[in-house]
Amino acid sequence: MKPRNIEFGLLILAAVIASAGYYLASLGATAEIPVDVLPFFLVVLVLFFVTHLFIRFALPFADGLIFPLVALLNGLGFMMISRLDPDLAIFQAAWTFLGLIAFVGFVTIISDLKALEPYRYTLAAVGVAALLLPLVPGLGAEINGARIWVRIGPASIQPGEIAKVILATFFASYLAEKKDLLSLKAHQFGPIGLPAFKYFGPLLFAWGLTLVVMVQQRDLGTSLLFFTLFLVMVYVATGRSIYVFSGLSLFLGGGFLAWLSFGHVRVRVATWLDPFADVSNTGHQISQAQFALADGGLTGTGLGLGTPNKIPVVESDMIFAAFGEELGLLGATSILVIFLLFVSSGVRIALSAGSEFERLLSTGLVLLLGFQAFVIIGGTLRVLPLTGVTLPFVSYGGSSLISNYVILAILMRISHNSVVAAADELIASSDDSS
Repeated sequence: MKPRNIEFGLLILAAVIASAGYYLASLGATAEIPVDVLPFFLVVLVLFFVTHLFIRFALPFADGLIFPLVALLNGLGFMMISRLDPDLAIFQAAWTFLGLIAFVGFVTIISDLKALEPYRYTLAAVGVAALLLPLVPGLGAEINGARIWVRIGPASIQPGEIAKVILATFFASYLAEKKDLLSLKAHQFGPIGLPAFKYFGPLLFAWGLTLVVMVQQRDLGTSLLFFTLFLVMVYVATGRSIYVFSGLSLFLGGGFLAWLSFGHVRVRVATWLDPFADVSNTGHQISQAQFALADGGLTGTGLGLGTPNKIPVVESDMIFAAFGEELGLLGATSILVIFLLFVSSGVRIALSAGSEFERLLSTGLVLLLGFQAFVIIGGTLRVLPLTGVTLPFVSYGGSSLISNYVILAILMRISHNSVVAAADELIASSDDSS
């Protein structure tokens, strides 16, 4: 039970940090604690500790670091959202509850992830359908220029968030079965050995799918995430860099053609290169984020003392800029460190996985979340063009939060099962020797 004791101690530390931040942000903004949000903040803290008790019984040998890191990110995100918009904080508390319910439900229902392997093509069909669902007339909705939403009554969801988990599972299953064939060198071109050309089919399919998402849904972030997910998993499975170079060439070539053919792509790139050329219109969001980061300096203006509400859609797309303004470079760097610790914990889980399928799945999912954080933070800092993806566990958004908690459940299930499998193998070997 040592991992659980470590987890409990780190959860207390995460709760102290998030509570202190919530208190300071409330005092800085209004000089009082908002009565309507305080109960929801306390409920969020209680939910994490109840989930910890569930983990003690259901996953006693799982990694003890990854859940407290998620709790800290989620707590800090809730703290900042409550400071920006108390009404949204109430909804975020509800989404956190649903995310933890999804976590508990997945862990309870799926005890062995390898049971999903035979359904790889069914998962592929469901994942592609979910990804393209916003393109269905009358069902898809365009918000802030991107057609990535499906409207059901008064609610809107992003099916792409669900699709990323489903397609990652398909990729892991497919590559676990075909990795030897994909690793063969059937053609030799000088020093470069290539596999049989028919095995480039999945690469071309993934490339075409990402172009559809980029062009038709106007969503550079999702297309980049899915293609990166596929390339990383192919490379981990085969060790062949030719797939990476080929994939990057295809994506860059497709992106260049999209830039030549579609005005909204050219506007996005032009805004990235010079957001101050049109500060009042296309460059307003990114330029305000730059002003906020500059105002934060090294130590920040102080929680509740900045003006992050001047940034459009700050609670989702630009929440990192809000942290940068009020906590400064030091606070923003701390957020980055938490994500680095999360990724390193996930990679450690992947290295200890008991099967090739679980190794590929955990690698793909943890690097997907890490790369998603890099993409949105890079967009905020103008290292990359700005995309509409969320900062995992931090930004406001129900679809993202729920799917990310499912990813957490998968990682912790793999971590627990690998320890149990190793212990069983050790016991069996000792019995054989005796």
